[in-house]
Amino acid sequence: MAKDTQQQTGAGEPSDSFEAWLEELESVVEKMEQGDLSLENSLTLFERGMSLSERCQKALEHAEQKVRVLSKQSADAELEPFDDA
Repeated sequence: MAKDTQQQTGAGEPSDSFEAWLEELESVVEKMEQGDLSLENSLTLFERGMSLSERCQKALEHAEQKVRVLSKQSADAELEPFDDA
């Protein structure tokens, strides 16, 4: 499951990055789609998938907020009068 781009921390968790979380989430979905897991394993993977999904969603919301702030700053800068001094 761990790939070269997925660095491991001391706690055995993937690195704290959107890309690592998304990669692990895709792996979880793939395993669940195979359908050959026990109920207990399915529930464990489902819980992990939900946690990863929430992390990804929060990261995307944070990025979207940054884009909004930067876009507003850019728009505000364009509206300011230009000084020839």
